[in-house]
Formats: sequence, structure tokens, C-alpha cells
Amino acid sequence: MALSDSVTTCLSPPVHYVICKLGFEKKHTYDINNILSENGEVCWQAVTEHVCYLESDQSVDYIKSIRSLGPVCESINLHFKSLTKEQFVIQYALWFRWTNYTELFLEVFDVLQYTQTTEVALGLMKLTSCLERALGDVYLLIGKDCPFLLRDLLASEQLAVVFGQAVMNVLRVFIGSPYGLNLRNVLWHGFASPQEIPVKYCAMLLFLTAGLGQLLQTYLLQTKCILVHRPYVIFVSLEELDAFPGKYLTISKYLNHETLSIAEELVKLSSFVLKTMLPFWMAALTAFKQSRYADCVILLLPQLEVGLRLLFTTTNRCPNRLLTAEVKFLSKVSYDLMLAKHLDNEEVNQLPAVLEEPAMASEFLWDFLNHQEGPRIRDRLSHGEINLEAFPREVANQIVAFAITLLCRFSDEDMFAFKEHMVVKPLMNCASCYRSRFHPISRLKKQVLECMKSVHLWPELPTVPKEHIQTIKGLEGNAEASTLILMISEIISQLQQYMPQNCCSSDDPINSVLTERLLIELCDTCICTLYSPRPVLEILVVLRKISTQCHQVSEQVIASTELRYKQWMNKTLRSRQRHNYLRMLNSIKFLSPVLRFILVLITLELVNVHLVCRKNPFDYQQYLKFLKSVLQYTENLVTYTSPEKNKWDETMELTNKALIKIRKISDRKLMLMQLAT
Repeated sequence: MALSDSVTTCLSPPVHYVICKLGFEKKHTYDINNILSENGEVCWQAVTEHVCYLESDQSVDYIKSIRSLGPVCESINLHFKSLTKEQFVIQYALWFRWTNYTELFLEVFDVLQYTQTTEVALGLMKLTSCLERALGDVYLLIGKDCPFLLRDLLASEQLAVVFGQAVMNVLRVFIGSPYGLNLRNVLWHGFASPQEIPVKYCAMLLFLTAGLGQLLQTYLLQTKCILVHRPYVIFVSLEELDAFPGKYLTISKYLNHETLSIAEELVKLSSFVLKTMLPFWMAALTAFKQSRYADCVILLLPQLEVGLRLLFTTTNRCPNRLLTAEVKFLSKVSYDLMLAKHLDNEEVNQLPAVLEEPAMASEFLWDFLNHQEGPRIRDRLSHGEINLEAFPREVANQIVAFAITLLCRFSDEDMFAFKEHMVVKPLMNCASCYRSRFHPISRLKKQVLECMKSVHLWPELPTVPKEHIQTIKGLEGNAEASTLILMISEIISQLQQYMPQNCCSSDDPINSVLTERLLIELCDTCICTLYSPRPVLEILVVLRKISTQCHQVSEQVIASTELRYKQWMNKTLRSRQRHNYLRMLNSIKFLSPVLRFILVLITLELVNVHLVCRKNPFDYQQYLKFLKSVLQYTENLVTYTSPEKNKWDETMELTNKALIKIRKISDRKLMLMQLAT
């Protein structure tokens, strides 16, 4: 029997007891009139009195508190079930406005009426993320930097000032503390199956959210503060997320339903899916069909984590880690740990090897979930940073497609027909070709190509007629510019042996080597992005800063050239400004090859960036110092070419010093490209 069939729960016995049994040990219920006043306000005293404290340090006794609050939760659940939707809206809708998403909480009320287990779990996940976002907004009424972790937010003095410490302790029994029910983490990390989350806890959190709204209104009236909601994160450049061909998942009469029907069959057969989690998978695919893209991804992400955790624990022979661990380990058996190079005992993590192709796990998952410049979908969804109603289909497409490839990848050999299906096979091919798009290496490649495109616009910039230039004396700087260009040619000749030979020419090194074609070829080089050691990441930071400064110089030159030309032709430039404009035109003659040379230089270093690990500590520091000197040069160039400074003559001296330093490093063969031979 496959492990995915034999596992009946991912909750360890202690956690299972706390969530599924502890709150049911006391059988009696409470009169709702003791918990709610006649005008619909929460009687907090009747709730907070059930929170118990340890005698030793007066911290919350979570076990006793859950046991005591269990009947309160049941009473509230029964109360909500007794209300019609209209009654609930009249009595409670006002108190959800502070969350900036009243509609969500009204949806959760609907879910409570039908108690479909997957919908209850989904409702809880959405509720807790929205509640966290709203609490963060409240925190910012007093504090400055909102804590990233929910547990730190709930334990903050700022929220205690607004709501009272006793109220925050009630909330921490349900979410935020690893010692309590910890409902948010248990669900978002995929440990709980649908039937393991008691519906009464969802009802209780709905009730508490309304009560918090009442307390907040009192605080705002007293302090005359205004609650400001932070804007949602908006995904930009969605085309960058298009890892899988959109046509295979776009809703159309041709492919969509066929693709999802195959996915539904795969879910039932794949060893990647725990059978207890099957309802989540089916609900996710149904949500996609219904264009509920946020719901689809919210349901799928924890299940991808469960499936990967199943593989992780199997391949690394640590089956105990499939279950929730006690307290501190819960959040650690997640993507960060599973995608790490080594286990916490320093042994090599076997999961990446099992996943084989980069796209089949690490590269894709790091891109979409972890890399700081990526969409970080799970973080942003679980912390309430995304507008669920406007969640882009493009993102859901990618997650569903990736899930399908994993379902196929970890299925029995007799499922060959599925893998070769005309709809599935292109997805598998895309997966096998995937390369990181949001790792710093990938971002630097994109940067240098964009910068080179900018510099290539310079020859097309408008310039004044030559006869106009000849009428102005004192601009005999061409010799200095020619000297700098000659020095660049000499350095290029030294470094040509480290470049693709089809992009080089000894006759005209500047125009034949410093080209966009060379950069494109270099950027097509496959560079390992997984498990980049710290020295590599440090070098990448500096290289990216250099590229950014170069691009800034280029954009400033373009803007200044266009503006000054227009002013020249309109005869609105004063004598000094005309001289300065012509100095700028003279400087462009050497600045263009200089910028192109630096872009080629940092790209060659990028291609060989992992060789930095060969350097001993002293040589590494010397190399880092050299790169920082290049960075300093480009930063100074930004300053001197800015509209405020316009120090074009000074750029020559700056450039001369920088090129001399680069030539010395080249002569000493200290560059990374020179270590490759």
C-alpha cells in the first residue's frame, strides 16, 4: 500500500487531541444572551473569563483555555445557525467594515449554514488572512513597522492598547500561538484534512472579528484616529509569470474542461496526493472551473506543500516529519526546509534529486513562493496582502499547471497514457525547460539586456548640425575621448579569449564585441541558481547595483540630449548652456562604449560567478573591493551626468581612473572569468 493511501491524518497525536477533542470535553453550552447584549454587542467579560493562566508566570494556559472556551464556541455556532442571512447582516455587517472586506465575512456566515468541510477550511484560511491584514492596519495606528509574523502581531503592545490584553489572549488561543489551536498555520501549511477542523472554531473567529470591530470603534471615537487600510499588492508584469502556455489552461471550449477533467482523474490516482486531502484537490479544481482563482490557489498551495512533504519525508527517511510537530517545528516543515540543500542534521536533502527537472520543484517553487522579487504568492495570500476578488487568472493558471505536472510526475508507470496526452504533454515539456526568473542571477541578466537596449538608443538621438559645433571654440576634447576609447579596446583585446569567439573581432573590438548580440549569448548561458552560497549572493548584489547605475546614466543622457536639442533648435539656451550641451555630445562618444564595456564585463563575471568560491578570504575581499570601486565609478557617473550637475568634462577623468583600475585587475588575472581557464 502506498504511503499516500495509508496516512489517515497529518496531525500528530497531541495536536490532533488539541484541535479535534480538547474543545469538546465540556458538554454544556452557554446562554447566548450572556455572551451578547440586547443591542448586539459582545460581552467580552463573558468570553475572557474562560482564558486560564499558569500560576508560575501568569502566561496563558492554552490547554485549559481551549477546554473552557469549547462550549462558548458551540453556543456561538448554534446562535449563528439560528439566524437568517438578513438577520446576520443587520446585526453584524457593520462590525466587519474595519476589515475592509465585509463581503468575505458574510460569505463565511453562509458557509457555516451548510458546514461543508472543505468550505469551512477555506473560509477559515481566508478569514484569518484578512483578519491579520486588518489587525496590521490597526497596529499602524500606534506602531511604525508592522510585524511580519502573526504571532508577533498578536503579542504586540500596540494591539493590547487598542483592544486590551485579555481580548488579545482570547485571539491567541485560536490563532497565532503555536501552543494554542494555531488554526491558521495548521491549515495554511496543509496539516489538517477537511474533516479535522471543527466548524465551531470558524464560527468563533467570525464572532471575535465582529467583537474586535466594536472595540475598535470605541477606541477610534475616543482617540479621534482614522483607520487607514494599506493598499493591496498588485501583480505587475504578469507575462513574466507565464511559465506554462496559457492556451492549455485558458477557459475555452477546446482545452479547459478537458485539461481539468484529466487533472481530476490524476488527483484520484497520483501518489502525490494524500487520500485524506482529496476533497481539497477536487474543491480547488472546481474553484478554477468557476473562475474563483484566489480560492483555487488558496486550496492548492497547502496541498502542494503536503505532497512535497510526503516526498521529503519518504526520500529522507524521516516519516515522523509528515505529521505536525509540537510547537516550534510546525512552521519549519515547510517549503524553506524542504527546498534547502541540507537537512538540519547536515545531511544532503534528497528531495531535489527525486524531483529531477528544475521546474518540477525547486526552481518553480523558489520563483513563485520564496524569491523576494517574485510574486511570493503564499506569503501574500496568507498575510492578506492580495485583493482576493481581483486575483489574476494568470497566476492561478501557473499553479494549476504546475500541480498537474507533479501529479503526473509522481504517478504509477501504467499512467503513461496520461503523461503523453495531447493536453498534458506540453505542460510536462514546459516544466522540463523551466529556468528561474526571479533569482538574483536571472534578474541581473534581465537588467543588463534592458540597459544595453537603452544605450543602443543613443545613436538615434537628435544632435545639432556639425557646422553649428564648429562655430564654438574650446571643445578640442576629442583627443581625450579617443584615448579612453583606445584604452577600452586594449582591455577588450585582453579579455576576448574569455568570450564566445563567434562574437569577437580583432579589427574593431568595440563595435564587434560590445554588442547586444554578445550579451544575449552570454545571458543564454545556464547558470546554477539553486543553493547559491553567500559569497555568490554578495557579488550579485554589487553587480546588480552597477547595472542599475549604468541604466540610470543612460536614461539621463537620453533625457538631457533630447531636452537640450529641443532648446538648441528653439534658441532658448544661454551661451554657457550651449557650451555645456556640446561638451555632453563630446562625452557621449566615449560614454557609450564605456557603459557597453561595463555591461559586458559584469555579464562575463556573472557567467563565472560561482568561481568566486575558489578565492581565499583575502583574494575574495580584494575582488569585492574592486567591484565596489566600479560601483563607485558608476554612482559618480550618475551624479555628474544628472541635470543638476552636468559635469561632462569631469566624466573623462573619472572614466580614465576607472579604466586604469580595471586594466590592473585584468593584468593580475583577478577576474572570475580568468579563473575559468
